[in-house]
Amino acid sequence: MLHEAIDWLINTIGSLGYTGIFLLMAMESSVIPIPSELVMPPAGYLVQQGRMELAPVILSGTFGSLLGAYVNYFVARYLGRPFLLKVGHYVGINEHKLGYIENYFNSHGEISTFIGRLLPVVRHLISLPAGLAAMNHLKFSIYTLLGSALWISTLTWIGYLLGENRELVLQYSHQAVLAAITGSILLVVIYLAYHRRKKLKLAQVAE
Repeated sequence: MLHEAIDWLINTIGSLGYTGIFLLMAMESSVIPIPSELVMPPAGYLVQQGRMELAPVILSGTFGSLLGAYVNYFVARYLGRPFLLKVGHYVGINEHKLGYIENYFNSHGEISTFIGRLLPVVRHLISLPAGLAAMNHLKFSIYTLLGSALWISTLTWIGYLLGENRELVLQYSHQAVLAAITGSILLVVIYLAYHRRKKLKLAQVAE
């Protein structure tokens, strides 16, 4: 079943070209559950076969991810808050919790957006709280592009290097997810330690 899905994606990407990659990754980055782990490695395989070029593949996937992120961002920014406040009591969201999310993204939106693009499930949703918090649009775009480019480049190279060996492609894609989670945790720890040290220095100066 999975091999059939990969075959379909290879044929789809091969026929639609860079536009297909762009559209699939735009859907993946919004709320449509199309795993990037099944999109970008087949595109990398097509690069290995000489049917596509590496740079346009990565750029198509990256900007497709940005488009999908924009959809969630703007929906949440202009429609999400009133809706969440109306139905929030059904899922434990209230004015206080929503305010906390908004304040958190005002202070830590950059690192959260960047890391969120590297993590499964989270990458589909991270644009929603960014939109709710009205995160600066330019910063949102930059950190979304950086995180997406890193993740998409990794998956594309996996497909390029491993080619038709689908079992290894799936294995290494899974390992890439685990590495992304581990690296993200490490980055968060470093980030929190830096901000804690910065606050201590500011407190010492104030004294």
